[in-house]
This record gives sequence, C-alpha cells and structure tokens, in this order.
Amino acid sequence: MGCCYSSENDTSSQNDEDKPLIPQPNPASKPPNGTDWITTNVPSARTDEQALLTSILTKTAQNIIDVSADSMMMEQHEYMDKARQYSTKLAVLGTSLPQKKALSLPSLTSQPHQVLASDLVPYSDVQQVSKIAAYAYSAISQIKVDAKEELVVQFAIP
Repeated sequence: MGCCYSSENDTSSQNDEDKPLIPQPNPASKPPNGTDWITTNVPSARTDEQALLTSILTKTAQNIIDVSADSMMMEQHEYMDKARQYSTKLAVLGTSLPQKKALSLPSLTSQPHQVLASDLVPYSDVQQVSKIAAYAYSAISQIKVDAKEELVVQFAIP
C-alpha cells in the first residue's frame, strides 16, 4: 500500500531505513558560542563584518538594563516591603495632587435663540476660510523629510 519502489533483490533497504537522511555533524568540529553556521571557507571580509557585528551586539547587551529580568534574587518579604513602601509613597503623593473635576461643556451664550436667529456668515468670509484651508493643506502636503544622517541611539551611560 503506497509503495513507490519495490525490488525483491534489494537487500540494502533494511539498512537505509535506519540511516538518517541528514548526516549528524561531528561534535568535535562544531564551533563554540553558537556560531555553527559559519563555515571554514568564509571570506575574511565577511568574518570581519561578523566579528564587528558580534562586538556591537555584545556592547549593546552589556549597556542595556533589563528591568523585566529578575536578576536580583529577592525574598518574598523583601518584595512585600518594597510593595508597601511604594504604596505608601503613592498614597502620600496621590493626596497632594489637586483633584480635577470633570468640566461640563462650556456655555457659549445664555441666549441661543438670538444666535440662531441672527444673520448668516457672509459668503465672502466662507470663501476666505476655504481658501486659507486649501492653502494650508497644500503646504502640509508638500512637507518632505530629507535624511541627512543616520539615526544613532547611544545606550552607554556616562
């Protein structure tokens, strides 16, 4: 069932079933530090570039402070003490901040019926506002950013 090749004289099929399709690499020749994808016949320019990239990544990794990592082994009571201190500070600072009230919509006039019954805005004013808006839109659409230099972010702490 589903056999693509069959030969009664083939005796090597039993040996092929146990043989892996991809040969295992020699562990003695494997380079250290996860650089197993670099072969020995790589041009020196690529090796230099890779070494430079590795040094940049190493320096960056040393200068980044990962606050999510639990590098300091703290006991549970230390965590509880810090949480209590932060809660106390938050309570003190929270009471000293002025409380903002939600403002209601401003009232533009106490007599809206007079505003609605007044004359319409002159058509020349509407045209002028439309012309200014079109000019502003044209000016904004013509803004372009020219890249003058590369964006460099320094992680080093002075």
